[in-house]
Amino acid sequence: MLKRFVDVRDEEVGAVLGAFVYFFTLMCGYAILRPIRNEMGTAGDVKHLPWLFTVTFVVMLLAVPAFSALVARYPRRVVVPRVYRFFLVNLLVFFALLKWGVAKEGVARAFYVWLSVYNLFVVSIFWSFMADVFASDQGKRLFGFIAAGGTTGMIVGPFLVGRLAEPVGPVNLILVSAVMLEVSAQCVRRLGHWARDVQHQPATREGPVGGGMLAGLRLLVTSPFLLALGLQVLLYAATSTFLYYQEVQLVASLAKDAAARTAAFADIDFWVQVLTLGIQTLVTGRVISRLGLGVAMAVAPVLTLIGFGVLAFAPVLTVLIGVKSLRGASHYALERPSREILFTTVDREARYKSKSFIDTVVYRGSDTLSAWLQGGLTALGLGMTGLSLAAVPVAALWLAVALYLARQQRTRAAEVIPQTQTTLPGGTTA
Repeated sequence: MLKRFVDVRDEEVGAVLGAFVYFFTLMCGYAILRPIRNEMGTAGDVKHLPWLFTVTFVVMLLAVPAFSALVARYPRRVVVPRVYRFFLVNLLVFFALLKWGVAKEGVARAFYVWLSVYNLFVVSIFWSFMADVFASDQGKRLFGFIAAGGTTGMIVGPFLVGRLAEPVGPVNLILVSAVMLEVSAQCVRRLGHWARDVQHQPATREGPVGGGMLAGLRLLVTSPFLLALGLQVLLYAATSTFLYYQEVQLVASLAKDAAARTAAFADIDFWVQVLTLGIQTLVTGRVISRLGLGVAMAVAPVLTLIGFGVLAFAPVLTVLIGVKSLRGASHYALERPSREILFTTVDREARYKSKSFIDTVVYRGSDTLSAWLQGGLTALGLGMTGLSLAAVPVAALWLAVALYLARQQRTRAAEVIPQTQTTLPGGTTA
């Protein structure tokens, strides 16, 4: 049944399904927490969000070198599960504090910052692990389906929150997220065994990465390819922040209380992920294999550019949901899997250290700058129309970077493909 949708080999089926479950539980757990975080950000007043983004960025600056030091000294089978369980303990602490009503405002802001760090870290680690376990040619065939596991989780999570937030209470749903995170940690162990026993990866692929704790930054600034990857993430995050502010403002103006706001954010996330899953299962593999990474990576910035143009003239919630759904679906279904394929062509140190720096510090740094820029533009009198128009050239630059990366990938892949080609009937190769 799986082979009807995915070009998967017999020996890969167990690993692909395991990776699907891994990403499903990871993202379902996060999706349960995200509407709770968004409601806390709304309840704390939109004007305070730039400060929360700034604190998040500072925390990232401290956390990334610590993670780099861990992967430099310990094997992936030790680092990845322990990082997840560290976050699991954090979740239980937040649950207890929120349940007991201790310093509600301070705990709410701390939770907002913590989840902003958590979601980028766990997803970045997931894709670093995937790029380490699967080869580049496997990534092109399998990453679209594996990414659909995360999308399915992002559908189930908001669906649960939207139906349970009011009768059960948002805080109690944190325990469900904690259970999901432990399942993710167990999947890491099983996939590691598969990579060693079935893929026959050498011990060096599982061992410590080595190098210094700041090596990720050093590699980033010395590699044009990694710099372009960082700029791509920065531009995506900048447009995301502008769109997020409009979402928060529109929801805050329509929803009556905390539970209603939580349910509204969950419903928006739900429709974004439903569309994403449809594209991932029916379109992603065909686009990447037939049209190439260039097309796959260009769709999201093109839709973003058009979407902000439409929002400039129709800044209403229904239009925003449509724009966010199309943009989010193209990003998660096409651009994100394509970008992760690019990381299969770099060495392990860049894969774990530079990637984590790009996915966390660069992303949240862009959030911070965009948040303050948005605040400044708003103070100058720009409304939602002006902010949408200001985001259009950012999306255009994002498109240019995506096309550059696609060209670079073809060059880099040409250095790897001859080593993995197999002869097909008729004398062609794959």
